[in-house]
Formats: sequence, structure tokens, C-alpha cells
Amino acid sequence: STNMGFSGRFRGPPKWWFVAAALLHVTVSAALQMPPTNREVMANAPEEVDSRRAFLQRSIALATSTIATTSLSPNVAHADDNELMEVYFGCGCFWHVQHEFVEAERRILGRSDMQLTARAGYAGGTQGAGAAGKVCYHNALKIGDYGSLGHAEVVRLVIPPSSFPQFVREYVALFNEKGYRPDQWGDVGPEYRNLIGLPGGTSSPLVKQMVQVSQQNGDKLDFAKGRGNDPDARALCFIMDTQQYPFYVAEQYHQFHDGFNWGENYPNSYNDLASKLAKANVLGTSNCPNGLIGVGALG
Repeated sequence: STNMGFSGRFRGPPKWWFVAAALLHVTVSAALQMPPTNREVMANAPEEVDSRRAFLQRSIALATSTIATTSLSPNVAHADDNELMEVYFGCGCFWHVQHEFVEAERRILGRSDMQLTARAGYAGGTQGAGAAGKVCYHNALKIGDYGSLGHAEVVRLVIPPSSFPQFVREYVALFNEKGYRPDQWGDVGPEYRNLIGLPGGTSSPLVKQMVQVSQQNGDKLDFAKGRGNDPDARALCFIMDTQQYPFYVAEQYHQFHDGFNWGENYPNSYNDLASKLAKANVLGTSNCPNGLIGVGALG
């Protein structure tokens, strides 16, 4: 059955059908337009996009310089492994991505339901929380619209730095051999672009590990330094500095939601995590409208 309440269950057409029908900020033609390839983006902005080899070489040099000259705050990637760091991953619609990272947290870190840190949300825009002081899903009141603010859908994690390569492996596995996302033919555009956010961005020494993991697992992606409001391109991932481009938690109805694709329905025990964590005051709070027209997921 369909439940548009806070449990997050919604089984129906892809999100962009509702967005187009609601005449929000994206037109049908824009929603159906495939994003440019990574080569087209490189041709239009060659100074911003690196080959994997050049990107890796420059990142290593930057990281070495940073380590030599900077005193580190507790939450950056170079920190002692007993300390945790915040990262985020964007790969199209955040519903499916959150599920995959929840399973990864359980498998890699042995976390229980109450210890899970994977949260759906928004990041990567240059306007931060904007004039409204909040970042929200598309809504009729046009309050803090994440697309208008330049953000993309992402999933946030809080993990030990030593586990970062394992989570990158999970991320790379989301793409097929040609670098297509699971929903590449559905949700498209800057709101669904590929992102990896970590403390320090391209200056982090973890970037070297990130690129190596990508190469060792199909070499599917190119990487570029994220500058905010970046485009959507197949097989191209933007690296963001989480301090400059922070994470904003999404509305409760988006948390632990069924997947984007038809038939991608998760168990009730997964969907119910949203209300369970909310009752424990650990879900995260979004003071945004409840859906497009105020009645829950996409409604």
C-alpha cells in the first residue's frame, strides 16, 4: 500500500514526474534531457576538470603541502582514527544511495540501527542555506529550494578516516561499467550530479586513496574539483570540501525511503528507521515544508 507519511514509504512513478506536474522549477523538457558527457564538460571548462592521473598528482602535492604547513582540527580527514569525520556522497536520487550506505555502515562498521549515520540531504551549492536560512526539497512555497540554491542530493556519513576507502568502494559500485548512475535515465540535471564531499576537499590526503579505489574497481569515473553549482555529467564526480560546502539534512519523509526505480521496495524495518531515529532525537531536523504541497513525500 502507499503511505505518504513519515515512514518514508512511497511506491510510484519517479520523482521528476511529480516535479514536472507541479510546475516547479524544472520543465518536462529539462527533466528528460540527458546530461552532457564528461568529455563535453571538459571541452567547455578544461581548466576545471582533470584527468585521473593529473588530478591525483596535483592532489598528492596539495596534501603534502597541507600536512607540512597546517595544524589540523579534530574533525579533518588527517585526524587520529579514533576521531570521526563527516563525508557525503551524491549519485542521483538519494533514496537508493541512502539504503546502500546504511547496509555498508552495518557491514563495514558493525553499526546497529541507533548508530547509523547515513542521512539523505543536500550539499554542493554556493548559496548555502540562502535567504530563508534553510535548504528544502521542492515545495509550492518555494522556501529554500535546494535546486535554486545550487545543491545536489547527497547522503551524509560520519565514519572513521580508515574506513573511507571501503565506503568509496561502495560508492563506485553504484555506477555501471560506463559510469552511468542507477537512475541515469530518470533523475537528471545538476540536482542529481555526482559528488564526494570530505574535509579539505581536493587537499585531503584521502583523495589519493579515493582515486586508487576507483581505478581498482573498474576505473569508471573522472574527478574534478567542485566549485559549487557544478553541472551533471556522466562518469564525472566533483570533489567537495565539506567545510566550504556543508551538508544540510533533508526532510524526514525523505529518510529511509524506498528506492527510485520501480520495484525497489525495502522492508518496513528499513522504512521505519526514520520515525525510530526521530523519536530518539538523532535523525536530524529539517524545518521545511512537508512535501511539494504539504502532504508528505512528493505531495
